[in-house]
Amino acid sequence: MSQTQQSSLLSSQFINGVYIPSSLLILGVGIVKFEWLPFAIAVSLVLGAWKIYSAAPELAPMPEKMMATNALKPDVFQDFPLKEKTVLSHNVAIYRFSLPTPTQILGLPIGQHMSVAATLDVNGQSKEVIRSYTPISSDENLGYFDLLIKSYPQGNISKHMGTLNIGDTMKVRGPKGAMVYAPGLVKHFGMIAGGTGITPMLQIIRAIVRGRPRNGGSDTTEVDLIFANVNYEDILLKEDLDALAKEDPHFRVYYVLNSPPEEWDGGVGFCTPDMIKAKLPPPSPDMKLLLCGPPPMISAMKKATDSLGYEKPRPVSKLGDQVFCF
Repeated sequence: MSQTQQSSLLSSQFINGVYIPSSLLILGVGIVKFEWLPFAIAVSLVLGAWKIYSAAPELAPMPEKMMATNALKPDVFQDFPLKEKTVLSHNVAIYRFSLPTPTQILGLPIGQHMSVAATLDVNGQSKEVIRSYTPISSDENLGYFDLLIKSYPQGNISKHMGTLNIGDTMKVRGPKGAMVYAPGLVKHFGMIAGGTGITPMLQIIRAIVRGRPRNGGSDTTEVDLIFANVNYEDILLKEDLDALAKEDPHFRVYYVLNSPPEEWDGGVGFCTPDMIKAKLPPPSPDMKLLLCGPPPMISAMKKATDSLGYEKPRPVSKLGDQVFCF
């Protein structure tokens, strides 16, 4: 019997409905007619057992009653229908896709991503195009997953995503990727994100904050994020990031803009080695630097981190790398 079931058997439902009435019955019979006491005990046991048995489905904790299954398959593309679309700007939206059942989870470990595919017209030819995306939702969410997509004029999948109507489907396969986050992986994360490169960072940040000791977990990981964009309007999910930073003193975010507004207290221009040195943890065995953004930015950040003494990133990152590129 699980601890949850044991605590349920001590609830007021059974104390008032089984234990107290049974005790009074046995006590009363023992006083009035002592020789009937064995029969009173037997009746109390039978009736009490029947009442507890009747409530048995309610005693089982949710995970035992209804185990959530993974929807993703690593080697097979599956069609998931678009359930909702939340427009954030003229070219950015959150796309919510339904899973086959409302009790399923996507089945994507924190830090990993998945492949999204569609058959598109590319230069006059029909071609299956595949791109990688990280949801901003997690396996805490049952029955759906959310993708934050910025539609680019020259994009393939991102542009196609913008044309989807409710009920249309997208092909998805996964999980994939070398990063799998778990509490204790490192003591300190430094993160540099550009544009939609915020999505894998946000997934990890949320998991860390969710696992804090105050929430019943054991995660004490420090997180510092530099988030670079062109204009203020380009900062995706800023309200979410600011709320997380306000909630959690061990998560800090520093915004950098190429073209900032007049009143701006963040960084200006491109992310520089001086910014990295000032805002992110220095190289050490118990830290990791995560990078995600447009290819030109990532190329520049690799050079910058190398000049600051961080380990040189590999062409394809591995979980043990000090500098990990999504």
